[in-house]
Amino acid sequence: MSTPLLFFFILGDILGAGVYVLVGAIARESVGAVWLPLLVALGLACLTAGSYAELATKYPKAGGSAHYTGRALGPAAGSLAGFCMLAAGVVSVAALSRAFAADYLRALVTLPTVLVVVVFLTVLALLNVYGIKQSLGANVAATLIELGGLVVVIGLGAWVVIRGDADPGRLAELGTAQQGAVGATLAGAVLAFYSFVGFETSVNLAEEVADPRRSYPRALFGALLTAGGVYLLIGLVAGAVVPTDQLANSSGPLLEVVRLAGGVPEKLFAVVALVAVANGALLTGIMSSRLAYGMAREGLLPSALGRILPGRRTPWVAIGVTAAVSLLLASTGEVASLAETLVLLLLVVFAAVNVSVLILRREGEQAEHFRVPTVVPWLGLGSCLFLFTRIDGEVWLRGAILIGVGMLLAAVNAVRAHRSRVDGRGAFPASRGA
Repeated sequence: MSTPLLFFFILGDILGAGVYVLVGAIARESVGAVWLPLLVALGLACLTAGSYAELATKYPKAGGSAHYTGRALGPAAGSLAGFCMLAAGVVSVAALSRAFAADYLRALVTLPTVLVVVVFLTVLALLNVYGIKQSLGANVAATLIELGGLVVVIGLGAWVVIRGDADPGRLAELGTAQQGAVGATLAGAVLAFYSFVGFETSVNLAEEVADPRRSYPRALFGALLTAGGVYLLIGLVAGAVVPTDQLANSSGPLLEVVRLAGGVPEKLFAVVALVAVANGALLTGIMSSRLAYGMAREGLLPSALGRILPGRRTPWVAIGVTAAVSLLLASTGEVASLAETLVLLLLVVFAAVNVSVLILRREGEQAEHFRVPTVVPWLGLGSCLFLFTRIDGEVWLRGAILIGVGMLLAAVNAVRAHRSRVDGRGAFPASRGA
């Protein structure tokens, strides 16, 4: 894989649904200065991305976070990291299903949210079962379409500013009477962080890159900075063009920019946004079901999840279970709270990855690879621990249940691994019933 193709793969993972649906939620936290939490989230994402860049070039193997964490902290930690990645994917699909049923769809037709979510997740599951082959070329095209929609919003927003119908002064408004500027920025950054996740899945492609030591860091940081630049411009035009109350109460915030600017049919842009949301949900659903299938085949999840459909060769049980859990989660909260739950789960993984960088340096330098300054993983770990404190109690409750299930599975897998090692030495042979 060439560097440009890897760049577009990572950019496609980052861009899309997050910024299309969460700008309004960020505005509720930060008021008019939507751009600042996006900028802070970019900086925090780059810290952990540095750790991923080092590990992906040092160990260019599929498995990603679970592989690194398991190598550094043991199989139980690796199992927990893998489960949190799986849970994050399932939560993301739940959030995107709620986003699909919101204002972008209402620009075309009005339907009950529950009905839309059920039909949306059912169709995604059926497509997943049928089997979908995604080429890198198709991903480039999809990424360009999503990026094109964002560029249109930036252009329309700039036009509103030029013609004098915007209020740039709103961009300096930060915080409320109940929450100061710093608190508002950090609360918004937790939500904005969702818009930058996705880069962590690209580590599974490192072994398919001709020269990962050079190509992977360039593609990773290039994609993050490109997405950050686009998001920063989106935050500036949305905050200046759309009144804060209107922006904060919209589940289709970029559609508000299109409406105020005029010149582009609202329904056409709504379709573009819905395609971005649906594509993100489909790709995440494929990743989640395949991860559940892989963990089942490795003995880390119930073996039933490893069953495949004859003929199609797709993991139909894993697809059905992950879709059902996404449906259950979609009924427990709105898009913003589900997005924060995903961030919570990924912070567990990111904290483990940052710790793993420091531990795995003790193995020595077996081959030349990309290396970040030691302060970067420390700052990345610190940022994860700090963001934990900015997450609401309701989100912690939902996330704690999922993390608790992951810890239980990790403990079971650790006991099984210990028994296998003992049995392998022949010291304590297990009975047939065990």
